[in-house]
Amino acid sequence: MAKYQLRIKKSAEKELAQLPVHYILSIRNHIVSLADTPFPSGYKKLKGFKNLYRTRIGDYRVIYTVEQSILIIEILKIGNRKDVYK
Repeated sequence: MAKYQLRIKKSAEKELAQLPVHYILSIRNHIVSLADTPFPSGYKKLKGFKNLYRTRIGDYRVIYTVEQSILIIEILKIGNRKDVYK
């Protein structure tokens, strides 16, 4: 299976930088693993959107899109589960 290219929006990078330090590394590792497995165990497709998905790391969520035809994953938002969907 081909490896996906990862893109992270600048706003998502800023959101990641504001998280507690002990979560940043595990979230980064999780994001990097999406390049090999864009639909990891526990991922969910968000209702009402064409290619919008979320994956969870503890109390945090990563919202992303998958463009399967061109093998690109774009990270849109990273945040606490209570805030990320707003």
